[in-house]
Amino acid sequence: MTAVQSPPAPPTVIKRPRVVARTGLYAVLAANAAVVTYFFTEAGFASNALIVLGRLAGLYGALLMAFQLVLVARLPWLDRRIGMDRLTSWHRWTGFGILFTLLAHVVFISFGYAESSGMDPVSQLVDLAETVEGVLRAVVAMAIIIVVGAVSGRYARRRLAYETWHFIHLYTYVAVVLAFTHQVAVGTSFTSSSAATTYWYGVWGVALTSVFLGRLVLPLWRNWRHQLRVTAVVPESDNVVSVYMTGRDLDRMPARAGQFFLWRFMTRDRWWQANPFSLSAAPDGRTLRLTAKAAGAGSASLRHVKVGTRVFAEGPYGAFTALHRTRPESVLIAGGVGVTPIRALLEELQGHAVVIYRVATDRDAVLYDELRDLADAKGCELHLVTGPAVPDRLAPGELARLVPDIADRDVFLCGPPPMMNAVLGSLRELDVPKPQIHFERFSLAG
Repeated sequence: MTAVQSPPAPPTVIKRPRVVARTGLYAVLAANAAVVTYFFTEAGFASNALIVLGRLAGLYGALLMAFQLVLVARLPWLDRRIGMDRLTSWHRWTGFGILFTLLAHVVFISFGYAESSGMDPVSQLVDLAETVEGVLRAVVAMAIIIVVGAVSGRYARRRLAYETWHFIHLYTYVAVVLAFTHQVAVGTSFTSSSAATTYWYGVWGVALTSVFLGRLVLPLWRNWRHQLRVTAVVPESDNVVSVYMTGRDLDRMPARAGQFFLWRFMTRDRWWQANPFSLSAAPDGRTLRLTAKAAGAGSASLRHVKVGTRVFAEGPYGAFTALHRTRPESVLIAGGVGVTPIRALLEELQGHAVVIYRVATDRDAVLYDELRDLADAKGCELHLVTGPAVPDRLAPGELARLVPDIADRDVFLCGPPPMMNAVLGSLRELDVPKPQIHFERFSLAG
């Protein structure tokens, strides 16, 4: 269906909040690495080169651990600009960086002291753990980090239940505490001067405070303030349901179309389980709505939630919002139930938009009537593309036919991973600039 096109909106100011935030994080990390190196050189060098390398690797590992805590803190400023999925990717690679730098720390220190004492490296490590305060704690922390690193590998991750993986991952916080106390006890650079000591306490203080505020204080405060409760449960199809919620002061909740929450419905059998679902309507200050397909026990149980059920929501999360627009006109591409954030975005976006909704059959087009009404009201184009996955109905030629000027528009994409990967490939072939392509996958750092 094609509606009459409205006049183009005024040109949008080009904003690059993701670039600014990413550059800022890199700059902060680089500046701290320089400070760590400065305090290390000020403390003086050991006579053994291996010990020098080991100590420096340990300091960089400690800095990466503090940086990791900031990444997993789910701080709203970073999340809105970078996106939880990209923060999760950084979290993963930073985790491997921690693993390798701390392994280098253990190996260089063990071999360095063994060279001086004449012991073999393993015996030397055992001797240090038995005789030097804080080293045994460091060995335990290293063992925890190795286990977490092992289960974070793709092979192991695919074979572990999420709950098991997450439980093991939580031991990382124990490793952080043990590593910090080790650094306080024996860190030459840590105690070399009052300035170095103040610096390291400041680094760890900022990191731990970020986690405390982002993961505990902010969610508790928002849920106490807004007091969300279910007001309606509406089946959209045989396996899709919408849940409506209201609460206090929702006009002050900083949620935007395209974002998602971790939802906990406080029932006897589901209060402990949190599931990520996008908002399927733009927040209006009075009501929040999610729409979910029954893909597991958590999403399937939504159909049976009672009106009046208390809801604990963590978020909003995600950078899949109009904040990242770079062009006055846009293309919104949805696949299956991925239409939920797309429908919300269409409600908020200004300027001419083309909506492409990819489903297997007409019956799978959830919220299609709402999309059609919105498109009519806003003067946008709406295309319902149906058919099997093969042949690809959103190949470059088909996208270019539906949207001839696609390279001059922002593209917002949400759907099943195979469909998203195929469309991303098509967009690359059509030379759509990367900053104009916006997508996000459900992924949570830490």
